[in-house]
Amino acid sequence: MTSKEKETALSICVKDLTRQYGALTAINKVSFNVKFGEVVGFLGPNGAGKSTTMRILSGIMSATSGSAWVGGICAAQNPHEVKRKVGYMPENNPLPADMRVVEYLRFRARLKEVPRSKFNDCIQEVMEICDLARTARRKIIGTLSKGFRQRVGIADALLGDPEIIIMDEPTIGLDPHQIQGIRKLIDNLRGKHTVILSSHILPEIERSCDRVIIINRGRIVAAGSSLDLREEFLPGNRFSLVIEGKVSCVASCLSESGFEAIILESNRLPRNQSELILRVEKGGSNSLSLIQALSVNDNFTLHSLAPIEPTLEEIFLAATKRSWEETIENKPKISA
Repeated sequence: MTSKEKETALSICVKDLTRQYGALTAINKVSFNVKFGEVVGFLGPNGAGKSTTMRILSGIMSATSGSAWVGGICAAQNPHEVKRKVGYMPENNPLPADMRVVEYLRFRARLKEVPRSKFNDCIQEVMEICDLARTARRKIIGTLSKGFRQRVGIADALLGDPEIIIMDEPTIGLDPHQIQGIRKLIDNLRGKHTVILSSHILPEIERSCDRVIIINRGRIVAAGSSLDLREEFLPGNRFSLVIEGKVSCVASCLSESGFEAIILESNRLPRNQSELILRVEKGGSNSLSLIQALSVNDNFTLHSLAPIEPTLEEIFLAATKRSWEETIENKPKISA
């Protein structure tokens, strides 16, 4: 595949994917695409359907209906071939505590049917990628730190050079230094593999991922880049400002200058100052235009103004809240 073909190729194509457990519907008509080389965050509350979706994409579980094409292969028709295309690292990966790192990776390489001619080179390569070759090659897994055990799990997922890497909570339980190490490892995979990453540590998802997909109650409720989702779920521009004087005059001052603004928060500070969180719905999207409007008023003095970028956590909460509200609105009403 040429570099241009890789840019447009879909590693994963999911259409109306549904999985039922008796009367319980774990995922319901889930649809999304992932391009080759993307790093995509897959987010959702506990029980939203993340793990079910990832198991289906990994060839471990079958869907009740719908389709999942993984690396150009239909997961329902060829689950064994899909497993060759996907390296899957589950949450709380059950590693054998009494095996040495290299022994475990050799064992896993045999299970994954890595060709004998590539066997040793493949193991050496994944250990180098995950920084295990120099420091942990002969160590017993049970003696490793949590961070290095996670690295062993990622090395396992990389065995056989799969096109797609799926990681469920790869940074859970790690300290900041260990998280930084896993982040660098994921960055090194970008462009060479397609990566789907599930995590409850939303700042890490925001730093590491090109796009995010949010699932709630078994349905996709949002998908796109952080910028796209900010515009969809948190419209308007937010600013933090500190003024001295009458807070009640800020909104009217902006209105007279052609802005539509709402004061979201107001906190009193010493020396007759107040800190405000302002959302501008219409009239300006940059700090300079606001400074100009707020600097020509006798009722207060503007001391500082700075834009506020919504975090991925705020986007996540807004998206899941909207899906809950839509569910309640669409719920059939029981007549008396």
